[in-house]
Amino acid sequence: MLKSKYFVPFLLLLVLATACRYQPLVPSSAAEGGDSVRFYSRMYALNSNFQIEADTLWLHVLPFMDTVPLLRGDEVVVAEFDVHPQDSVDSVWVKVARDQETIGWIQEHRLLDNIVPVDPISRFIHFFSNAHTLPFFLVLAVFFLWFVYRAVRRKQIKLIWLNDIDSGFPILLSLLMAIAATTYNSIQHFVPETWERYYYAPTLNPFDVPFILGFFIVCVALALLVGVAMLDDLFHQTKAEVAFFYLVGLVSCCIFIYVFFTYVNVYIAYVCLVAYAAGCIRWLCKPERYPYVCGACGAKLRTKGICPHCGALNE
Repeated sequence: MLKSKYFVPFLLLLVLATACRYQPLVPSSAAEGGDSVRFYSRMYALNSNFQIEADTLWLHVLPFMDTVPLLRGDEVVVAEFDVHPQDSVDSVWVKVARDQETIGWIQEHRLLDNIVPVDPISRFIHFFSNAHTLPFFLVLAVFFLWFVYRAVRRKQIKLIWLNDIDSGFPILLSLLMAIAATTYNSIQHFVPETWERYYYAPTLNPFDVPFILGFFIVCVALALLVGVAMLDDLFHQTKAEVAFFYLVGLVSCCIFIYVFFTYVNVYIAYVCLVAYAAGCIRWLCKPERYPYVCGACGAKLRTKGICPHCGALNE
């Protein structure tokens, strides 16, 4: 297993690797030429597949004398673009088709307000961009913390703090969450059109997107890998019940870190990220954090006294 003290240099090497190539997000159909080049600035191209999110969406059938409905959950494909300069609301119209019988035109802004791409990555982005997601996460984090507090107060478990586990993976996970959230904040602040293009043409390959998006993808992938390694390390050091409550508290911390670094002013986020990263690196490089071992359960301890894992007294 990769030791935590070597993880930061390894992360820097991956970041440099993603910087080796910067390629704009151009849909394949736009690269081939034709009408889609004309509408590339609209972030999506011909043959894009979407799912309807509105309860009912009406399509106009030529010669605009009739309409056909699309219902929630229907999947449609973009068949054609057209421009109507006389339309003062939205001059761009899009022709979409559900099947051979359900084909029609709709103003672009109405279409985009009521659809989501069928790609699972786009759906994931759509969920996290929803206005209800932030309150949901905050309520979830508060509930987790309240759950842990009740368990500790009733003495159902011994509380284990972040640094009571002889592992650098929890610190690394929280740091990666902070870096990913700050990167996302930067994208939304400086290049929101890049994120919008990625929303309509997502990929998990960090080398096929602009550097800042590639860096974000690498951070998310590393966070998942570190999370798996942390689970393996944690369940080898303590009992399942204690590990569960530890994970609940860690998830709450990660939620607050994500929310803070995502929604705070981007320049404040940079300052806080530098300070937080410095503290994490200093903690990871601290020698002999656990010089003692519990005589009852064998867990590593920072100081003598009551073991936070099993409650035994070590003198």
